[in-house]
Amino acid sequence: MTDRPTKTALVLGAGGFIGSHMVKRLKGEGYWVRGLDLKHPEFSTTCADEFIVGDLRNVEFVRKCLEYKGPYPNFHSEVPYRYIEPFHEIYQFAADMGGAGFVFTGENDAEIMHNSCTINLNVLEEQRKLNETFDGVKKDWTECNRPKLDYQTKIFYSGSACMYPEHNQLDPDNPDCREESAYPAAPDSEYGWEKLFSERLYLAYNRNHGIPVRIARYHNIFGPEGTWDGGREKAPAAICRKVAAVPPSGGSIEVWGDGLQTRSFLYIDECIEATRRLMESDFKGPVNIGSEEMVSINELVDTAAKVAHKVVRKVYNLNAPTGVRGRNSNNDMIRKELDWDYRMTLEEGIRRTYFWIEEQMKNA
Repeated sequence: MTDRPTKTALVLGAGGFIGSHMVKRLKGEGYWVRGLDLKHPEFSTTCADEFIVGDLRNVEFVRKCLEYKGPYPNFHSEVPYRYIEPFHEIYQFAADMGGAGFVFTGENDAEIMHNSCTINLNVLEEQRKLNETFDGVKKDWTECNRPKLDYQTKIFYSGSACMYPEHNQLDPDNPDCREESAYPAAPDSEYGWEKLFSERLYLAYNRNHGIPVRIARYHNIFGPEGTWDGGREKAPAAICRKVAAVPPSGGSIEVWGDGLQTRSFLYIDECIEATRRLMESDFKGPVNIGSEEMVSINELVDTAAKVAHKVVRKVYNLNAPTGVRGRNSNNDMIRKELDWDYRMTLEEGIRRTYFWIEEQMKNA
């Protein structure tokens, strides 16, 4: 194939929060990028070279997605088989997910597990099949004997801290989220079990089929252009939205639980930087990508109120879903392996997110 870009990337879930930010980063680094999702990004225009709307639960669709056909939008075009090549990198963000109101009610468990597991199985198995056509060995079922490539497609999988055992997160002041604490496994939700299964799936395909993988365990990523209403938003966006709705004279907002549960939250730009650093390394993970600035939900509310210059009273809904009592990233491994650590304070990240959400509400 001629005129191939130096670097190509396929971003699955490119219409979502983290995926759309990753597309921007990759384009800034000179990649040719194909983005794919069920929908286009909600809050900005994609800068992907090609954006395809489709369903990754459909194995035939996944097969086509994995095929790079040249440096122009031609997903729907027929290209001679000998011109098809794998992407250099795949970023797998596509998943059925959301905040506590979606994940922890129990009402969406089967949907979450079925959809996300199906996507990951499709991606890995179809990539395995595609790789086989480039191993330099003639296959009866291929159109031609293609030479062995000088690269292997590297796949990033976005796991979650929700896979950590519930019994290590009962004390809100001392949660244990070291990577090695994952076993004996006991996530507190089916979402967490699916994330644990999927990271083991990626490691199995690496071990048995030689597919290079990189696995991160994300800890509560937030920032502008993320979902901020509708039931699937994460805590920072939900709190910012509620505080933005409080009049300048002050008022009250509903807080789920007693507000004493703890979390750490990582700003989106920091997440993208850490993910890129992981992909450029020889370290496959799994590794935490998060902040170690642990706060209670009460403190998260206070931070948003401080940014907004509002007096906000908390009304507690003790019947609302809350997840584990405490969770905080442990960054010892990522500091050692990748020389990365977060830099942005929670307050600065909330400031940027709050004013973006406030603007969205004004324009709604």
